[in-house]
Amino acid sequence: MKKVIALGGSNSKKSINKILATHAANMLKGAEVKVLDLNNYELPLYGIDLENENGIPQDAHNLLKEIKDADGIVLSLAEHNGAYSTAFKNAFDWLSRIDGKLWSEKPMLLMATSPGARGGATVLEIARGRFPYMGGNIVADVSFPSFFDNFKEGVVADETLNKQLEVAVGKLQEVL
Repeated sequence: MKKVIALGGSNSKKSINKILATHAANMLKGAEVKVLDLNNYELPLYGIDLENENGIPQDAHNLLKEIKDADGIVLSLAEHNGAYSTAFKNAFDWLSRIDGKLWSEKPMLLMATSPGARGGATVLEIARGRFPYMGGNIVADVSFPSFFDNFKEGVVADETLNKQLEVAVGKLQEVL
């Protein structure tokens, strides 16, 4: 059985990105899904002085181990002011200090969602451009607009968007 991690790039306790990543990961057939929550990894705000004084926090190593141990990744990014959320960027910075190719060429379904009509399109574009340099093997990506209108009672309410998500999950399924 393939191990897949689902991660929402937000520290919100009610993260819509974690909900979407979990939903998409659970669409995979024959996969063991482990949902990761950034709140479970205590990482101080990254700074070179802090790293030099205290080293890299154990929780950064723990999070990176989850990525390394997975066969696939479903990641949905929150968009804050057109970029990664601070919580995700901070974790990303710590992980990259351990391994510059932190995604380890693991097949990844990359997504973003937001309450707005653009569905995190800007942060998705940033990640699509950056992650391949960091060992990212993005096999599919989805911008999921207007989350609260399009995801209701645990299902994708919009038929076209649901089909788009099914196709993206199918691409990840093929390479697992």
